[in-house]
Amino acid sequence: MKCYECAREGKDTDAVGICIACGRGVCKEHLIREETPVWEGSYPIELKPDIEHIKRIMCYSCHEALKENCLFNEVC
Repeated sequence: MKCYECAREGKDTDAVGICIACGRGVCKEHLIREETPVWEGSYPIELKPDIEHIKRIMCYSCHEALKENCLFNEVC
């Protein structure tokens, strides 16, 4: 699998992970790995604290969307 963001930039880079939100492949340069709140199922998204403190991989786009959602949620 190749990195989605690199492919958009015209580069051919292998992915090292997959975004947990959208499923895009991401390389080391384009991933964010940190503890994130847990969300459940459908819309509206309900965020819950991560009691296991697991670092998860996300792409930049999904990470930004999560942080925007966190502005309205006490979990983050």
